[in-house]
Amino acid sequence: LFQKTLTAVKNWFTLFGWSEGQNPISIPYSLRRDVCKVQMTSSKKKIFKHNLEKGTKTVYDMLFHLSGQLLPGITVNQSLPLDPVERMLRIHWQHSTLLGFLKSQGACLPHIMPEFLLEPDDYRKWIKVQSGLKVDVKNSDIFSNKHLLILEDNIFETVSKRAWTDVLLQIYKLFVLPRVSSRNITDLFNLEGVQNMPRIKSEPLSSNIYSPYERTILTWLNKHYENNRKTVWKDCQKGEVPPMRWIVNFDRDLLDGLVLAAQLAAYCPYLIATHFVRMYTNPRTPAQFLHNCLIFVNAMRAVSLTIDIKV
Repeated sequence: LFQKTLTAVKNWFTLFGWSEGQNPISIPYSLRRDVCKVQMTSSKKKIFKHNLEKGTKTVYDMLFHLSGQLLPGITVNQSLPLDPVERMLRIHWQHSTLLGFLKSQGACLPHIMPEFLLEPDDYRKWIKVQSGLKVDVKNSDIFSNKHLLILEDNIFETVSKRAWTDVLLQIYKLFVLPRVSSRNITDLFNLEGVQNMPRIKSEPLSSNIYSPYERTILTWLNKHYENNRKTVWKDCQKGEVPPMRWIVNFDRDLLDGLVLAAQLAAYCPYLIATHFVRMYTNPRTPAQFLHNCLIFVNAMRAVSLTIDIKV
């Protein structure tokens, strides 16, 4: 489940997280690596060298694109200190500033420490500085020293991957979901045929699972499905018109592809005759579910909605 979430997050931010089109990312590797556009190195000493190209985008570019805000003390183009330890401390401060900013906006990230966002080598340097030890802690056991948690390499990679995924999910929650407008929410159910459907309450405290923005999307799904099901499948080749349903979640209620197809048909009705009439309107077997989802994904590709969704 986590791997599916990670893949979905990676795909969305690759496609929509940047100001100038797609920018492939890897979680956590490219996000940890690309922390500054200019990495200064010493020509006299053979030290870690990582010069980023001029066009390289950082997590701060992404945050500025999605939120319109620059973090305090962090500029779009900046350099890091030459000294490896000072460089690590600077990056740690940047990550701390990032987490502080997100928390101030309402992010739920109490389980993430700034050091979890570091590169593995920088994490070991940070541990060494914090613990005051002059030994290699690469293979040390986990122990507590003034609330200092030392993670083994393989555990750190797992924690870092989860930490970066959670940071991106919170960024999405804070700066993307609120773009969903509830301005016309009262008008969505005024159409004939949907007036008798149960309402999904949009009040903030009416659900401990979905935000008001997500419940607005559920209302939108209900509206289009009920308004279009008789039109989309009136000439269906594999069943009758599907029955009315109340869509209350984003997993079980979307599994058979019918609700999603009704949304796409609302904006691209020409896909009905070429794709959606071939869907099973009362699917019962895994093969029939797969059949429907294949048709839906092919319909998305037909209108160039190529966002890499797997059937």
